[in-house]
Amino acid sequence: MSLPSELLDILVCPKCKGSLEHHEGPPEVLICRSERLVFAVEEGIPIMLIEEATPLDENTFPPVIR
Repeated sequence: MSLPSELLDILVCPKCKGSLEHHEGPPEVLICRSERLVFAVEEGIPIMLIEEATPLDENTFPPVIR
């Protein structure tokens, strides 16, 4: 289940208020590269709690070059 683009447009990192990268997965996650945090998306609901985020592993989620 992918997050609606309207929601992705307004979501920011709860720690730095910076932009998030959306990875559709699996697993579907939102990534803050500046804080190096990964936020899970469970059943279409982003879990935006800092204490629930996991550290970013660049091997699992390499930067997207556009």
